[in-house]
Amino acid sequence: MAGPTYIADDLYELVTVPLDGLSLVYHEPSGATHIVAPPAPEILEALMEGPADATELLRRLHARYEFDGDEVIHVRLGELEEAGLVRRA
Repeated sequence: MAGPTYIADDLYELVTVPLDGLSLVYHEPSGATHIVAPPAPEILEALMEGPADATELLRRLHARYEFDGDEVIHVRLGELEEAGLVRRA
């Protein structure tokens, strides 16, 4: 059974600024700035290619990075969804 498909807000850009191992993400629709840890910025970047479930996101992340966060992908997606940076399609 496939898991939920996630999308990033496609109407506005997310502005991401690296900061000492963390990143600041400004979310224009809410006007909020979030402090996120890896792999959250990488997940957001991968979602800019289009909607994806966790399996597809892992494929995209492995293709771009030396990604070893397979066990945390669902946790990070939940955190990003709670923060309003991604939503279920």
